[in-house]
Amino acid sequence: MSDLVVGTFLTADGVMQAPGGPDEDRDAGFEHGGWTVTYWDEGMGEIMDDQFDEADALLLGRRTYEIFAAHWPHVDAEDDPVAAKLNSMPKYVASRSLDAVEWNNSTLLSGDVAAAVEDLKNERGDAIMVQGSHDLIQTLLAHDLVDEFWLWVFPLVLGEGKRLFDDGTIPAALELTAVETSSTGVQMLRYERAGEIEYGSFALDDAGE
Repeated sequence: MSDLVVGTFLTADGVMQAPGGPDEDRDAGFEHGGWTVTYWDEGMGEIMDDQFDEADALLLGRRTYEIFAAHWPHVDAEDDPVAAKLNSMPKYVASRSLDAVEWNNSTLLSGDVAAAVEDLKNERGDAIMVQGSHDLIQTLLAHDLVDEFWLWVFPLVLGEGKRLFDDGTIPAALELTAVETSSTGVQMLRYERAGEIEYGSFALDDAGE
């Protein structure tokens, strides 16, 4: 079975909406798009290249697919390893509104999204990465389909916007497997699913017992 990896840029208060530009996603009047741009350094680019090297396929929701498909085919793949990887790798698009997907090596998933992704995990047996795709991620979380989180936490708060872990997320324990920090203070964290949450209490025993 494939590992399904969610790779996401986050603010310190958990917002993932429109990290790359002002007009990327203005849902609910969001005015903070492009909040990651000034934090990038050379090391982050190298880590991004390495992470995409580990991915065998890409899973996207409609909005993120349209953003990627409008950008990456026009980037010179000879100068950009991420562009080369994205343009060539298998891509699966979960959408109820698209009739076709034309970006190279893309496949439209039909029917129930959770069932289609579960089938995809069983069929491929490698690493499938989700980028962006807030609404799709909420479906994946609600059906307990995510195996790893690669979270890049940027040192800022916005106080509003779409959050990664929204209502409907199934409670789960995570194991931190890697941490790196950029020169600009971005924390690049890797978590794997680690079974069920173990609960306890710090409450003192009743006096005299």
